Amino acid sequence: MRLHNRAAATVLGGVTFEEFAMARLSSLLRYAVVLTGDRDLAQDVVQEVLARAHSRWRRISQSDSPEAYVRRMVLNEYLSWRRSWQFRNVHAVGERLTDLDDARGGVLDHADGVVEADALWARLSTLGRKQRAVLVLRYYEQLDDGQIADLLGCAPATVRSHASRALKTLRLTERERIHAEEKS
Repeated sequence: MRLHNRAAATVLGGVTFEEFAMARLSSLLRYAVVLTGDRDLAQDVVQEVLARAHSRWRRISQSDSPEAYVRRMVLNEYLSWRRSWQFRNVHAVGERLTDLDDARGGVLDHADGVVEADALWARLSTLGRKQRAVLVLRYYEQLDDGQIADLLGCAPATVRSHASRALKTLRLTERERIHAEEKS
């Protein structure tokens, strides 16, 4: 039995699946949380992707970038929505961008930062899947429109359109929030 496990963990492309999963799990989870807005759903997505990646590791490990391949699998899983109805709606459930080591640096008042992050999660949850994916790929993954278009299987103009509509929606939602605060 032990020999079988060692054979399953043979080195492919220099890295075993187990080494890859241990090294990249937290990064994949952060990426999935930003996509889904829900830590539990993100864990489900990453778990399913890693299970599929394990069975395909020989082919994945021979690609130019196994990590990029697996991240693409995470994106596709998020966009596919093969899950039950309850997972089709993205809801903020207390996950905060500050928990994800965002690069904003120190916030003078921690409470303001938490409120701001929660408001951002709420606004992001109003976006459609592709709009949200475009924003995550552009601002979290730092990809350009051509790279995003390749990942989503569309034209760069479509990426720009999704981004424009998503940012417009976020701005409108922010104005509504500020207007409501001013009235109270």
